[in-house]
Amino acid sequence: MRDIFVNGYAYPSISQEVLADWLPSLTFVSCFSYGFAEDGHIIQLEDDALREPAAAAGVKALMVLTPMDETGMFSNNRAKALLESPAAQENFLNDIVSALEQKNMFGVDFDFEYVYSENREQYAQLIGEARRRLNPMGYIVTAALAPKTSADQPGLLYQGHDYSLIGQAANLCLLMTYEWGYTYGPPMAVAPLNAVRRVIEYSLTEIPSEKILMGIPNYGYDWKLPFIKGESKAEKLTNDEAVARAAGYGAEIMFDEQAMSPYYRYTDEDNAEHEVWFEDRRSMEAKFSLIDEYNLAGISWWNIMSRFPEGTEELRERFTVIKV
Repeated sequence: MRDIFVNGYAYPSISQEVLADWLPSLTFVSCFSYGFAEDGHIIQLEDDALREPAAAAGVKALMVLTPMDETGMFSNNRAKALLESPAAQENFLNDIVSALEQKNMFGVDFDFEYVYSENREQYAQLIGEARRRLNPMGYIVTAALAPKTSADQPGLLYQGHDYSLIGQAANLCLLMTYEWGYTYGPPMAVAPLNAVRRVIEYSLTEIPSEKILMGIPNYGYDWKLPFIKGESKAEKLTNDEAVARAAGYGAEIMFDEQAMSPYYRYTDEDNAEHEVWFEDRRSMEAKFSLIDEYNLAGISWWNIMSRFPEGTEELRERFTVIKV
């Protein structure tokens, strides 16, 4: 069996029982998330409930760094303020070192989303500077990347992430290969295999395979039909909830051979039709096969807040999880 890195994102509010189920299948637990003020000083996260059980199980904790504002939304203006201020970056990097030392963590994960295109190079440079400072101290630097299929892909989510520059700057890159099916979009697989494959194939033209972790979703969505753009809002489900809902309504679970994902339709008590997409063992088999096919470094779960025994069992049957 191949040795792979496995990362799992989690909030400190995770159930201790759920965390205990996941820890044998993880290399890293990424603590979501540490923010920062416009002067660069880190906003701490109370993550003892994540870090301490992880350490006891031999799983290394990473600080996830995000430019989130007080409303919990990604703020490209907060990122811009940091990336355009050397003084703020100095505060930021110094605070990171202090937090890593104080909390005995293993490194940082940069998850800056919706970075302005004009800050693209500055963002990669900040990641590179963090690595130059942290690697000699024994810490690693990872970066989460929007799921691009070309260097000049339009859209605010993509333009600030330069795969080539960030691939050089970071120790590991985590592809966010999920959210094709999402809360405000039409019904479809969250991570259709054909779409995931296109992102991986592009990433390999810019980043060495031994640096790439493929993102995998641990959830599904339930859409009430008909889908109306700008009005419809899907309900997020755990994979177990999706299976239970199918059983409760007597719905037949089908499998899309192109997306390599399970789905079903049902009619609720108000006679409204619904469509549900989620993940199961078959979709995991298909996704894990890409790790071997493209010789990737491993996988990154978004997220581990709910159990997914079909996923973790299939993972441990196919791979050996690296412990560092």
